[in-house]
Amino acid sequence: MELHSIECVPSSDLTDEDEIHHHRPHQFPSISKPHNNCNNNNTSLASVINPGTTSVHELLECPVCTNSMYPPIHQCHNGHTLCSTCKTRVHNRCPTCRQELGDIRCLALEKVAESLELPCKYMSLGCPEIFPYYSKLKHEAICNFRPYNCPYAGSECSIVGDIPFLVAHLRDDHKVDMHSGCTFNHRYVKSNPHEVENATWMLTVFHCFGQYFCLHFEAFQLGMAPVYMAFLRFMGDETEARNYTYSLEVGGNGRKLTWEGTPRSIRDSHKKVRDSHDGLIIQRNMALFFSGGDRKELKLRVTGRIWKEQQSPEGGACIPNLCS
Repeated sequence: MELHSIECVPSSDLTDEDEIHHHRPHQFPSISKPHNNCNNNNTSLASVINPGTTSVHELLECPVCTNSMYPPIHQCHNGHTLCSTCKTRVHNRCPTCRQELGDIRCLALEKVAESLELPCKYMSLGCPEIFPYYSKLKHEAICNFRPYNCPYAGSECSIVGDIPFLVAHLRDDHKVDMHSGCTFNHRYVKSNPHEVENATWMLTVFHCFGQYFCLHFEAFQLGMAPVYMAFLRFMGDETEARNYTYSLEVGGNGRKLTWEGTPRSIRDSHKKVRDSHDGLIIQRNMALFFSGGDRKELKLRVTGRIWKEQQSPEGGACIPNLCS
């Protein structure tokens, strides 16, 4: 199901009775598309550790998948090694000499690995940490310098990269609408609102406070009830996201619903945020009431703003800082 149109207009220029016209969006900061950082993830550690450790690292590299090996490390009767995952893939045959592998473990190589300390594989992206060999993998799964997944929710996009790369990717490859400013006013229109399929959605990116935010609007089935949902995600880590607050409002016919919360980081998948119901949820009957008319067309106006919480100079309560 597709929403038939979406429009964004300045909040200060619109009243409930105004006719909304298509117009050019606000000028968005120019962003050049940097290199995809995901290519750096597979950089061999041999290039970032000292030469004495390089040969050891090569011994710990699986000859099949070329990933670092972790216990149990298997070997054949001739001493050729491979990881436990690839042992199944090669049908218990050594990929080097074709001999049967059996169940021999290379305990000596596992002990050598215990003595190693290696940098995080995201060192080239800024991570300064060095870890014991067996702790490195756990850190890399949660490293703050690891690339972000593309936040586009309409398909299983496999692109990863840093925030400037993903913003350019969303703009150029997914043709996502880009807007500047911390207030928004959207009109969502659908001609037949009684047909609600899972995950009809729209995505808009906003730039304010020097950061990027993704505004999602979608329709899906919540149990047996069709609903519409709007929520905001922050293009950065969760700790940074907590510095911001946003509000959403939808209404009509003298009634309104409001939502206020903290944007979720794009580290949390789109599906995770949606399934946690962390946003403004509007039941279809309420949405049609807000739309007015004969209830045969959905016309929802969602307004909102983003602000940054700042500590007062006296060290007291946080005060909101609204962007201009």
